Amino acid sequence: MSTLLYKIGKTAFRKPGYFIIGWVIILGIVISMISINGVHISSEMKIEGTESQKVLDQLAKELPAASGGQGSVVFKAPDNERLDTPERTAAIMKGVSEVYGLDKVINPADYAAAQANNSGASADAAQAMNMAQSATASPPPYGPFMVNNVPVPGLLISSDGSTALFQFQFTIEQSAITQDVFDSVIQSVMKVEEGTQIKVLPGETLKSVSIGVGSAEIVGLVIAVIVLLITLGSVVAAGLPLITALLGVAIGVGGAFSISKFVDMPSVTSVLALMVGLAVGIDYALFIVNRQRRMIIDQRLSAQEATARAIGTSGSAVFFAGLTVIIALCGMLVIGLTFLSTMALVAAATVLINVFVALTLLPALLGLVGERICSKKARAKATNSSEASSHGVANRWVKFVIKHRWATVIAIILVLGFAATPITKMEMGIPGASSANLDTDARQSYDAISKGFGEGFNGPLILVADPRNASAKMTPELLGGLAMELQGQNNVAQVSPLGMTEDLAIFSLIPKTGPNDQLTKTLVNDLRSADSNMAKIYDVKLGVTGLTAVNIDMSAKLAQVFPIYVGIIILLSLIILLLVFRSIIVPIKATIGFLLSILATFGMTTAVFQWGWLHSLFGFDTGGPLLSFMPIIVTGILYGLAMDYQVFLVSSMRESYVHGHRGTESVIHGYNQVSRVVVAAAVIMVSVFAGFIFTDDVMIKQIGFTLAVGILVDAFIIRMALVPAIMAMFGDKAWSLPKWLDRILPNLDVEGEKLIASLNAQNEVKSQSGSKS
Repeated sequence: MSTLLYKIGKTAFRKPGYFIIGWVIILGIVISMISINGVHISSEMKIEGTESQKVLDQLAKELPAASGGQGSVVFKAPDNERLDTPERTAAIMKGVSEVYGLDKVINPADYAAAQANNSGASADAAQAMNMAQSATASPPPYGPFMVNNVPVPGLLISSDGSTALFQFQFTIEQSAITQDVFDSVIQSVMKVEEGTQIKVLPGETLKSVSIGVGSAEIVGLVIAVIVLLITLGSVVAAGLPLITALLGVAIGVGGAFSISKFVDMPSVTSVLALMVGLAVGIDYALFIVNRQRRMIIDQRLSAQEATARAIGTSGSAVFFAGLTVIIALCGMLVIGLTFLSTMALVAAATVLINVFVALTLLPALLGLVGERICSKKARAKATNSSEASSHGVANRWVKFVIKHRWATVIAIILVLGFAATPITKMEMGIPGASSANLDTDARQSYDAISKGFGEGFNGPLILVADPRNASAKMTPELLGGLAMELQGQNNVAQVSPLGMTEDLAIFSLIPKTGPNDQLTKTLVNDLRSADSNMAKIYDVKLGVTGLTAVNIDMSAKLAQVFPIYVGIIILLSLIILLLVFRSIIVPIKATIGFLLSILATFGMTTAVFQWGWLHSLFGFDTGGPLLSFMPIIVTGILYGLAMDYQVFLVSSMRESYVHGHRGTESVIHGYNQVSRVVVAAAVIMVSVFAGFIFTDDVMIKQIGFTLAVGILVDAFIIRMALVPAIMAMFGDKAWSLPKWLDRILPNLDVEGEKLIASLNAQNEVKSQSGSKS
């Protein structure tokens, strides 16, 4: 591996034009494909195989109009005033009528007529509706919004007349609704505000997931630039990692956009790929450039030879570090969720591209720069600093850790164990309007609905009842009986029939508790139970769907597959680390260290985003559930990145061991060689991820925070302290391998031992030839 990469590095340095033009052509192809196909972003996140998705699929097949998503709008009167004045009633009715007239929105009058025609028994359907409505008359503190003593479909008013709730249904699934459809609804209802003093508050469901890059992310890049300048000491050297990382991200994310016409591309996909791609792209190039400059200064090599050797040695570490990240990301494929698989593949492809860019384009750019990569002043300064390195901060720190190795290990375990304690109270879900900032329309709408109608109106459920016996038919009596039985269930506020065919009946059910409440989850599970008294008495099967049920199922599904996912990536990564380090102790130690850091990270994330600790510092007002798919995404990314630091740090220690250092001396020497650049890389990653903490979207905020804290814990506590302490405990035994295993494992030569030996032999032959001549 090292020899092959050495040859690639030397060729790229000598003939930079070929490599640079090649990558520019690839970028041009990506841009051309985007211009031809356009960018198509989706907010769809289907959870295949879950009960809620099965019900949606059933409705889409048998009763398409009823499978659509739901929307809600709140109308609020000024303080101590009512909405049901003639002028305000007229304005509200105009807005409601406009919404019902929109494409992809169900008009209740048309839907009722269609239902009667489809069933072939309009009288029976009307009778069933009347029976059910009488059984589920709306109790205080709300009632139907009346116009000329006739209730308006989908419109409720609070008992004090100050708040009205407009709920309606789309003809397509919630996740498939585009923003232009939401915008049409919002434009229609916002007209109600004109001249009426009514406050219109669109609900959270009238917003598709749209996540972009803002100023906070740019600040993270600026910090990365500053760290690169401090670490590498020149604008030219600092600029190369940025150039290569940005190009890799542009090709990776741009490539995903270019095929988005043919593949559903969730909007969060591009952000995940951007976060990971920038972080690893900068880090990988930083390690290689730093190694090249060290060789120029310490070994007095030419820029060409130093570049080739840096690609051969550090490039090998970059390759296997990137491979570990890719494996961790691709482990998400076993979960079987399409949107997660897409996110994982795009992020993994972006990492792979950044690896290839670092191994090919970077040496080509170094070839353009030549000897200017390290000025005379920088060489002199570096020489002086290297002479004092044995007295530097890193050297003193690692000696302190090694001297107090047992105390260090025990202290780290206790501190991280304490930080992990909140994880026992961690609640998973989809952060929504209940935890949105207080000044947002979504939060104000949520609070107004909760106050005027009950928190359950923020998360209505859709129920589908169909007879278990294939020959049985749905009857008005059965519909009415089911409605009364449902109304009598625990934690049910209101039940409303939505329609009926010969084969099934559909209800809207409003819980008494909110969408993320544990009692709501219990209600959903109880309704689905095939052993419930209601299911047995009426001999029906009840299915539950709707956005609330979808989110409950998503959390349950991800919690179920999470241990499997962790087991797979750990097993595969242990194999890679075993091949790289030819050691049993090192991979096990690396994995245990990661488990400590990830548990502590999730504990701190729970304390901040669920309990609300330091919420004002991170730009949110109210705690809430943690994003249900966040643990899987973050675990995959953090495991890969943690193994990056493990590879770079421990490969340096092994290189020192291979080149003659023994015992704790190899730990100290290897640590001193790379600790500065590992710290710089960690600071860069933390800066990039932290930039996403201050976005408006709470999902990206949580992911950015967890990744930033995870890198801080893993890099500075696990890799910079725990690793040298444990390595010192085992000494040379850390590199031992059973003889039978040593014989069957291939020698990948990550440290470049064979490469250096070959180059030294060639130099010796040349020297002898020169002396003879």
